[in-house]
Amino acid sequence: MEVVGAGFGRTGTLSLKTALEELGFGPCYHMVEVFAHPEHAPLWEAAWRGDLVDWEEILEGYEAAVDWPACAFYEQLMERYPDAKVILTVRDPERWYESTRSTIYELSMITTRSPLFRLVFGAIRLLRFGRIGRGNMAEEIIWQGTFDGRFEDRRYAIEVFERHNEEVRRRVPEEKLLVYEVSEGWRPLCEFLGVEEPDKPFPRLNDTVEMRSRILKIRAISIAVPAALALLGVLALLARRT
Repeated sequence: MEVVGAGFGRTGTLSLKTALEELGFGPCYHMVEVFAHPEHAPLWEAAWRGDLVDWEEILEGYEAAVDWPACAFYEQLMERYPDAKVILTVRDPERWYESTRSTIYELSMITTRSPLFRLVFGAIRLLRFGRIGRGNMAEEIIWQGTFDGRFEDRRYAIEVFERHNEEVRRRVPEEKLLVYEVSEGWRPLCEFLGVEEPDKPFPRLNDTVEMRSRILKIRAISIAVPAALALLGVLALLARRT
């Protein structure tokens, strides 16, 4: 592990992941890796509860880690990988909150609060791992853990965001830390990592539109499926009476 990302999600972490991989620091762990490897979720949950975990069981083969859940463990990862450099991605706090609120938070709330989706995800976990599992990783580590169940309180959430950034600046040695906005492009990133700048545009990935489209589809499903089941129930009942 050569690079540890300490910045919260929605601070350009997907662009940073792609940039790091382009620079040779790949593969890079990101929340999308948890979706691809759901067996990692219980290990992250255990780490959050303070249990001893074998970081290699999660991160073996990865050269970097950014975004949640890794950013919540930047200190533990620094201890495990003492030669790794730390990148703190930052963003205007108000814009960060709006982006997070309208994308990953809303998506998480839909999938967590909908009985239909809890049933589907529980069934998938049961079939794949032989157990349903104890909870939702994002809910435990991010929304309840990091933000104390108060993310909808804008002022409080922004305070948590700013406090985290201040703590990273204070705890990480200056020579090992890059405070970075992805809008700065290749130069500060490459200078910090000691590599040449690629002769290509910096990857500027903004998945907000895609995520909003996904949220709308999930909302439609969460409404349509129960309505269809209710209609089938009514039709079945009417059929019995005729």
